[in-house]
Amino acid sequence: MARVLSSDEAKSAITRIQEIINGGLSEQIQALDGQGQLLSDPNNWDGPLAEQFRGSTWPETKSALEKAKTELDELQQQLQKIAQDIFTAGGGA
Repeated sequence: MARVLSSDEAKSAITRIQEIINGGLSEQIQALDGQGQLLSDPNNWDGPLAEQFRGSTWPETKSALEKAKTELDELQQQLQKIAQDIFTAGGGA
């Protein structure tokens, strides 16, 4: 039989992670995206460094931000399932 353990610390950690994600981390990622889009517009910023930013820096960063957002959404779903499983198994009230 597999060991099943759900400490109060584990339950608290799930809650804290969810609070961090819901408390603005996703919104901050979206805000970063918005600012990056502004800097990518040559009407706002132009020149050799701006071209480098538009050509490589921002596209790579934007991709990383999108991946982070997707992974945070997946983590949120997993945490909800974990919490549900813990409570279903009698690991909490």
